[in-house]
Amino acid sequence: MKPLNRHLLLRTLVGSAAAAALAWAGTAAAQEAAWPARPITWVVGWPPGGSADTVTRVVARHLGERLGQPVVVENRAGASGAIGLNRAASAEPDGYTLVTVPGPVITNTRMPEVSAELAAISELARGPMVLVGTTARDMPADVHSLFSAVRAAPDRYDYTSSGTGTSQHLAGEMIKQQARLKMTHIPYKGGSQAALDIISGQVPLGVLGITSILPHVKTGKMRAYAVTTGTRSAALPDTPTLAESVLPGFDASQWFILAAPKGVAAAHVQRLNDEIRGILGLPDVKAAFAAVGVDPSPASPEATARFVTGEQTRWRDLAVKSNLPLN
Repeated sequence: MKPLNRHLLLRTLVGSAAAAALAWAGTAAAQEAAWPARPITWVVGWPPGGSADTVTRVVARHLGERLGQPVVVENRAGASGAIGLNRAASAEPDGYTLVTVPGPVITNTRMPEVSAELAAISELARGPMVLVGTTARDMPADVHSLFSAVRAAPDRYDYTSSGTGTSQHLAGEMIKQQARLKMTHIPYKGGSQAALDIISGQVPLGVLGITSILPHVKTGKMRAYAVTTGTRSAALPDTPTLAESVLPGFDASQWFILAAPKGVAAAHVQRLNDEIRGILGLPDVKAAFAAVGVDPSPASPEATARFVTGEQTRWRDLAVKSNLPLN
């Protein structure tokens, strides 16, 4: 081939490649600008009816309205939330898969984490856990007499939570340690299922998120002995804190954040954060959260990531120092 012809061919090839790159970039930019162009899946690693599911559904309905696309809640329960987290972490980071991350969750089994496999978008809510007992059995009337009864007959007082390594399990084990109690932990796949067995009397005690137990306490099917947070819950104003009643300084809460697969576009993260902040300020959302005993807690993506990292580190250190069973 003559030098001139080679030069023309090279120019043609370079020009074609550049045009293709520009076309691809234009298409990608158009796709980004059009987001969301189809329904969004919001994964929850817990069954319907529990704290994580309830918080998610309240927010998801409003988010779909604001984005102009359906937001479909998908429950993938099991393995202390790991099934749902793995489902989300393995999805394409295209903004069409979201996940509720409850915490703290500390287990010996590695699962996807915020700032690793998942990108933080916003905090959603925080709330207390509650030490509850069945009313289907003859049970002590208050937390003081409960602890005395457990010390006297530990074999009679198993307790349940929503799963191994969950915030409820961690709080339950810390209660046992600080109060010097012996109780067997019975993990369930979610708070709503655990609540049913407490109501029936199959399990006498539980440490569960307030959302799962609140209606049953109000109807007298459960007794609320104490809340785990440092201050009383507005949803259970007559229920004392562990700190004020039997365990000075005790303070543990559960929280829920929104995340997406790592690598999701920064523009999508910011859009979602802006929408979530607006949603959490709505009067009907505040009322819905109050009805299930949790408080809205909006935060920036950066602040959310720092908060989760700090909480996980704090509880992991406590678990190691206290030799808490996490299997």
